[in-house]
This record gives sequence, C-alpha cells and structure tokens, in this order.
Amino acid sequence: MYYNIGDYSIHDYAGGIEDLEDKLIRLIGDPEVRYREDPVRMLRAIRFAVKLDFDIEEETAAPIEPFSHLLRDIPAARLYEESLKMLQSGHGLETYHLMREYNLFQQLFPVVSEFFTEDYASKTEQMLDLVLDATDLRVEDGRRINPAFMFAAMLWYPLQAKAEELMESRNFAYYDAVMEASNIILDQQVKTIAIPRRHTATIREIWQLQLRLPRRNGKRAFRLMELNKFRAGYDFLEMRGEVEGGDTDQLAKWWDKFQNSGRNVRQTMVTDLDGDTKSKSRRRRPSRKKRTKAD
Repeated sequence: MYYNIGDYSIHDYAGGIEDLEDKLIRLIGDPEVRYREDPVRMLRAIRFAVKLDFDIEEETAAPIEPFSHLLRDIPAARLYEESLKMLQSGHGLETYHLMREYNLFQQLFPVVSEFFTEDYASKTEQMLDLVLDATDLRVEDGRRINPAFMFAAMLWYPLQAKAEELMESRNFAYYDAVMEASNIILDQQVKTIAIPRRHTATIREIWQLQLRLPRRNGKRAFRLMELNKFRAGYDFLEMRGEVEGGDTDQLAKWWDKFQNSGRNVRQTMVTDLDGDTKSKSRRRRPSRKKRTKAD
C-alpha cells in the first residue's frame, strides 16, 4: 500500500485494506513460490497471526505444513534469531501451539518433538507450557528474560531420557550420565538452532544446579545461594516441582522457605537435615556381631 500525500489517498494494489478489515494474513503472490524463495516466511505468517490476532488466509496456510521441511535448509544462526522472535516476544505459548499445528516447531526443535504426545501430556510438553507461559508473563510485566533459561527448561526432559539411556547402555553413574547427555543434547540442538556459547554455558549451569540443589547439608545450602545462577536454578526447580510433584516439589518448597527465612531459621533447617541424615545412616549401618571367647 502507498500513501499519496498529494490527495491524502491510499493506493491499495493488493487488497490489503480488505484483509486488514477481515483480520487476515495473506501472502502477495503464489504462496508456494514465496515459501520456496524464503521458508522463514512460514514462521512470519505464524508470528504475525498470533501477534495481531489474525487468521491465516486459506491459500496462504495450505502449503505451510507440506513445506515445513524447507526450514531444515535455513542456516541455524538465522533460525536462532527467528526462534527468539517467535517465543520471547510476549506470545510464546500461543505461537508454540500454532507452530506445532503446522509442523514448524518440530523442524526447529527435533530433540524436543521426539517427546510429543497426542494428548500433550508428557513431562516435556508440560514443561513447554510452563516455561513459555512464564516467559510471556515476564514480557508483559517488563521484566528481563534470558533465552538460556527457556532452552534449559525445554531440553531438560530430553536430557534426562538420554542420561537414562547412557546409564543402561554404558553403565554410567547418574552424574556422569547427565554431563555426557548434556553434551549430546546441546550438540544435536545447535544443528537446527545455533544457540550461542554464552547461553549454552548458562544452560549447563542451570542443569548442574539441579544436581546440586538436593545436597543441602552442612554449609552447602548457604554456599549454593551465593552462586550467580542460583536464582535461575531455583526457578527451574520450582517448575520441575509443578511437573513432577513428589520429592522434587518438596525440595522446591524447602528452598523457597530457606531463601525467605532469617539466618537462625536457615541454620535450624540445615541442622534438621543433618540430623535426618545421621539418623538414616544409623538405621542403615549393620550391627556388629559380638565376639565370643573360644572354649
């Protein structure tokens, strides 16, 4: 559309005004040709539809799912930038669901999509809803967001599945399995979305904290709170508690109380933990047989 300052008229050669009134997203030209020229246009159609609360015009929408595989040919660095626009602009949750409907999310996050179910009930899918909803709320409130946190949450359960596989196939201890799995999962993900190293380093820190937060005895709890990424690690633990319940939820609640208590209460909480640990240790310790003198 062009605005003529001479007579204050709008020249609308593509019927844009009518589409605006009808709240429609429509590509100019043949959609199949346009998508082949630049497959990222499929992502933009989704993004604008969600952001503007528009529908995607039928002919514009029809080729998206069949052509979704074309995104695999787009440089991973470009898709990283596009992924942030899609998922961290305040409409991430709705955008994810629409992307998934058109098989676009699966192209950007193949590691995550392996855990998709028909009823959206897997832990991976529950975590996706939680972290994207939380991101939308932070954007709405004008708070800072960190892509590393989102990626750490999205990839956590694929990481856990890979760690379990390594423990079974290569007899790894849990900690070693998680460390190796983190390398594998991140290497796979950066092939489609080139997450910068500064973020992958933070992702690893958040993951490692999930292994350290249960260890609260002695001075460990106080030292953990001093870590730079403690808050991110705790926030993620809290989300895990919502998904997993049980011990994870109890651990998150313990840390919530610990953070918001005074020094004396914190010390008492740690002392209680130490007492529980010693009590369990005594219960597990086998009794010694009494020595008897030979007749």
